[in-house]
This record gives sequence, structure tokens and C-alpha cells, in this order.
Amino acid sequence: MSDNEEKKRPNARYKLSGENVSQEGIAFHYNRERRLAKAPQAVRDLYKAAPPRRFSLLRPLIATKPLAMMFASIVIACLLILLVSILGLAGNSHNLDGNRLSLQAVQYEGAIIVVVKKTIPKGILARFSAASPYTGAVDIAVQPVIKAVAGQEPEAVFYHKIFFTLEPEETYRFSVPFDSSTLALVFKTEQKTLGVTVKAE
Repeated sequence: MSDNEEKKRPNARYKLSGENVSQEGIAFHYNRERRLAKAPQAVRDLYKAAPPRRFSLLRPLIATKPLAMMFASIVIACLLILLVSILGLAGNSHNLDGNRLSLQAVQYEGAIIVVVKKTIPKGILARFSAASPYTGAVDIAVQPVIKAVAGQEPEAVFYHKIFFTLEPEETYRFSVPFDSSTLALVFKTEQKTLGVTVKAE
């Protein structure tokens, strides 16, 4: 190849950018609407203008399925705890003919003092119950709980009587002639009987 011959470009048919080209001849191929129509849904959601959200206390708690399940389980657990506490199924209280009894046995100077606290339930369930709480004499039988040993007879039973009134709260105390760590008590009204075991503290 001689120096006099002009070197040809590989893309000689294309016009160089330095040459003047009229604006009518330029074809614009970019169209946002067409491009977004072919884009995935996640990309299209980014371009949507979402309205500002109002403040909500519940929406963040149930935003996703796991959060909603966790929130529902917490609500169900709270309702169960509330129901158990209203019905009096938890704790050391017992129901005797419409009265709630709390029992305690205390060791004091070689004797055991039994404390019976009677309360009349106040609540939604108590208002709807047709029967009023029992008032009158309550017979109590107390016996120590001991393991059965061959040839050993059980100790005698101690009897006591208390009287329930319509007072919202009443406390009864009496001592028993036993030296035992656990006592078995039987409460008997005219219609109901309740058996309870209490550990002496």
C-alpha cells in the first residue's frame, strides 16, 4: 500500500459524529412507557407514586404473614390468661358454694395455725350467676397427711366450725393439734363438700 492511497475506515459507510446531521434525521428509540411495559412487576412498582401512608398502630404488626401469626398468637394467649384468671382456675383459691377460699397453714411455736380467707367473687361471671353465695355454718375436718406405715393408726381428726356471712371478705383463724408438714382439710356446707391439702409454711 502506497502513501498516496487513502486509508479506508472499516465503517466507511457510517457518517462520523462530527458531520452535521439535521435533527429530523435522528430517530429516538427510547420510550419510558414502552420500556416499563416490558419490565418486571418489581421495577414497575418502583416507578409508581405511592400516596403517603397514615400513621397506624396495627398495620406494622400485621404487615407480613409471620407478623400477623405472631400477633394473633399473642392475642390468643392474653385472652386465655384473662379467662383463667376470671374463672379462678389458677392460683391457690378454691370455690365453695359460690364463695372463694384461700387457705394457708402457718407453723408458730410448735402449733399449726390454719388461716381461711373467704371472699365473694366480683366479676362478670359472678353477676350473671343465678345463685347467691352460701351463708351459714361450714364444718371443717382437719387431719395430717402422713404416709401409711404398717401397724400405725392414723391420727384423730380435728373438727372446727365457722360461719359465712354476706361480708365481701372474711378471715378465719384456728389452730390444730398436729405437727405435720401437710394437712388435709374437708369443708362441708349444707349442699357442697370441698377437699383440700395445704402445706404448712
